[in-house]
Amino acid sequence: MLYRSLLRPLLFRLPPETAHEIALHALSVGLRAGALRRVAARRFRREPFGTLERFGLRFANPTGLAAGFDKNGAIAPEMAALGFGFVEVGTVTHHAQPGNPRPRLFRLSKDQALINRAGFNNDGAAALARKLTARRPDCVLGINIGKSRIVEIEDAVGDYLASFDIVHPLADYIAVNVSSPNTPHLRELQRADRLSSLLNALQKRNGELSAKLTRTPVPLLVKVSPDLEMRELEMIVDVARRAGIAGIIATNTTTSRAELRSPPEIIAKCGEGGLSGAPLRKSSTRMIAALHRLSRGSLTIVGVGGIFNAADAWEKICAGASLVQLYTGLVYEGVTIARDVNDGLAEIMHKEGFRTLDEAIGCRTAELAA
Repeated sequence: MLYRSLLRPLLFRLPPETAHEIALHALSVGLRAGALRRVAARRFRREPFGTLERFGLRFANPTGLAAGFDKNGAIAPEMAALGFGFVEVGTVTHHAQPGNPRPRLFRLSKDQALINRAGFNNDGAAALARKLTARRPDCVLGINIGKSRIVEIEDAVGDYLASFDIVHPLADYIAVNVSSPNTPHLRELQRADRLSSLLNALQKRNGELSAKLTRTPVPLLVKVSPDLEMRELEMIVDVARRAGIAGIIATNTTTSRAELRSPPEIIAKCGEGGLSGAPLRKSSTRMIAALHRLSRGSLTIVGVGGIFNAADAWEKICAGASLVQLYTGLVYEGVTIARDVNDGLAEIMHKEGFRTLDEAIGCRTAELAA
């Protein structure tokens, strides 16, 4: 494959964030023209599953781009043309912020992993809204919102609401990020009292804004950490169900460095931050299975963490995920990954004797929760 044999070795000789910026620019320039995007879409888009309905939205396929790759919505239409059934932009905050000092993104190539401590670097919710108003992707659009760094945790609800007000008219769904390890104290919002206050406030505002626009409320999802214990998962499921949340994105990055193959001195040099990629695969799958069991299938689960191919995505679906997302897999596998995952999923589904993807959701929950 051209990407693995030629492009990836060249990009991996550059600092990771520089390579990421070059990739964003190349995709923007290469697929900016509508005619070129249509050509790409004919080559990359796959819809072998029929229409997938999730929390009131229709998805062409179950494979999405996770938040973090396109924080400012700069190339959302281009990513849709590459075959993603949905694109989640952000994380965006109400206040524009530079994030943590560079370097803040690191590769662990031996582990097929990334470590990042970006710290929600983004141009702000208003700038994102302007971009998306001018150029929406031709697929389901999710917008991921987080807490501004300058806002104290006690004032987080108002800060989230300010972002919510701005992005609400544009989003097909909104993801509430309370689990990044790179914003101080953010994970405290996963506590029952704080999470309940935040989600209930967002849902109240959701109803008010949707009524003004004469539309149904926007589905809200909450993105959780893979580092939670079972009792904390039980609490989150309870809070989410009481607040009428549509689903849970499982999972964000982990602070764990367990079972990595990279030399300890390389890992230490990367420093703090969230680990993503292949080392997260098993733990995120276990959490998906646990959430599916705890919610008894009442919450839609978006599975993310270590998806590099169709087999990885299939395992997430068997654990209980109705949709899947990837980011690190795109870095290591290249721009054909959405097409390849969707083609492979369709093949596995038929080989395993399932007529529809929905039949497979949660079929191995008990096994994969262990």
